[in-house]
Amino acid sequence: MSKKGIAILGATGSIGTQALDVIRAFPNTFEAIVLTCGSNVTLLIQQALEFKPKAVVVTDSLHYNQVQDALKGYDIAVLLGEAGLVEVVQLEEVDIVLNAIVGSAGLKPTVKAIQSKKDIALANKETLVVAGELIMALVKEYGVRMLPVDSEHSAIFQCLTGEEHNPIEKIYVTASGGPFRGKKRADLLQVTKAQALKHPNWSMGAKITIDSASLMNKGLEVIEAKWLFNLSINQVDVIVHPQSIVHSLVQFQDGSMKAQMGIPDMKLPIQYALTYPARFENSFERFNFMDYPTLSFEKADMETFRNLALAYESLRTGGNRSCVLNAANEVVVDAFLKDQVGFLEMSDIIEQTLDKVEFIATPTLDDYLETDRVARLITKEIIKD
Repeated sequence: MSKKGIAILGATGSIGTQALDVIRAFPNTFEAIVLTCGSNVTLLIQQALEFKPKAVVVTDSLHYNQVQDALKGYDIAVLLGEAGLVEVVQLEEVDIVLNAIVGSAGLKPTVKAIQSKKDIALANKETLVVAGELIMALVKEYGVRMLPVDSEHSAIFQCLTGEEHNPIEKIYVTASGGPFRGKKRADLLQVTKAQALKHPNWSMGAKITIDSASLMNKGLEVIEAKWLFNLSINQVDVIVHPQSIVHSLVQFQDGSMKAQMGIPDMKLPIQYALTYPARFENSFERFNFMDYPTLSFEKADMETFRNLALAYESLRTGGNRSCVLNAANEVVVDAFLKDQVGFLEMSDIIEQTLDKVEFIATPTLDDYLETDRVARLITKEIIKD
């Protein structure tokens, strides 16, 4: 069997580095054809020298020359920016595009990869949050596979394997509850960046960790699940599960439920997306019931964590609303990490942005891109005021 060529968009992040661990474990099965990063070029250069990809992309222009100089003498093309991302996903040697870019920047490369008939291993949930209807229509049109990498969506995907003809009654997306589980709004008035970045179970990048603390991450996952699995909003529920062992559950029309379980480790869903439909033997740590004698579940608190409620409202409204939600959230999280806004203020600002951006019922790709641009400007203006 010939090797599968993998393009890793976001190779220096948490998902990207673990994906490279999977490639290291199966060198006769996978080959890293493309590696990309934003500004962590020191790590990108190390990765490029180890894996010898056909191309690397640097999205931060300030670091382009450093990478180009470091890779001189090697047969590795060095490309820049969004144009570079769009170009490399079309390479003939690429079979699967693993999109692990953070934020809506992953949208255009995903569209072009689908149009180039590449399978997508999706860790960039914002692609479906921003333009889920459009993306899934393209997946169907071009006959490619959309393979979820998020642990929750991978869990649902695994539970549905072999159940294609059995109607889903409901899915339950599990949430750890983040560092502030059980807190009320009064408890969160003085939350610091350092406190919000201490996730109890998962090691992730700063943006997704803050999203987890505010439950926006779970709201984005609800939207992603709706599009991935062709569900109505009433078929997607969130349940808090502090141990993060049950990654998600599917309930079928006969009342039977299936759950996918395992320790909090992203390597398994990454591997499954790359090897699907096969399951390859590995040396990953195994789950032991004796280590977790109690598994507990709670209702999500959407009054305290209003971002989850805003996500449901955006999905219910449809059109470009989820695109606005995502753009506003990316801006406020960045502002929170820079100590420019408070933890609870993030939801207030997102809600104000949702009220101010023009509603478009049936957006095109250009409409989504313009909505994203305008929503970011409005959010920044609200923060300044």
